[in-house]
Amino acid sequence: MSKQIFVNLPVSNLTASIAFYEALGFAINKQFTDQTAACMVWSDSILVMLLTHDKWKTFTNRPIPPATSSEVMLALSCDSRETVDKMNLAATQNGGTADINPKQDLGFMYNRNLADLDGHVWEMFWMNQDALLG
Repeated sequence: MSKQIFVNLPVSNLTASIAFYEALGFAINKQFTDQTAACMVWSDSILVMLLTHDKWKTFTNRPIPPATSSEVMLALSCDSRETVDKMNLAATQNGGTADINPKQDLGFMYNRNLADLDGHVWEMFWMNQDALLG
C-alpha cells in the first residue's frame, strides 16, 4: 500500500465546509463520509478529513483552537501560478479568506495563503522544478 496522509480538521459546519473544499477542487470520497465527517480527496496520497466538533472530540481532549490562530499551515503544490490564483479566488467566492499572508513571487516559486471557513490555513504554491535543477 502506498503511503497517504489524512489531515484531520475540525469544522463548525460540515455541509458548508464540503462545498468550500469542492470549490477549491477537492473531490468527496463518499465511502468515508457521513453526517459527522467527510473525506475530501486532493490526490491519491493526500486526503482531508473534515470532522464536526463532536466527532473531533472523540479523537482528542485537546481544545479546538479559535479560527484566529494558526495551529499549522498546510502547503499544497499546484500545477501553475494560474491554479494558485484560481484557488484563492474560489476561497473568497465560497466564504474563505484569500491572501491571509503576503503573496510571494520568487520567480521559481509562487505562493498565496488562504483560510477556510474555520480559519485553517492553506498555502497553495507552484514551483518551477526546472529552475531548481539547473
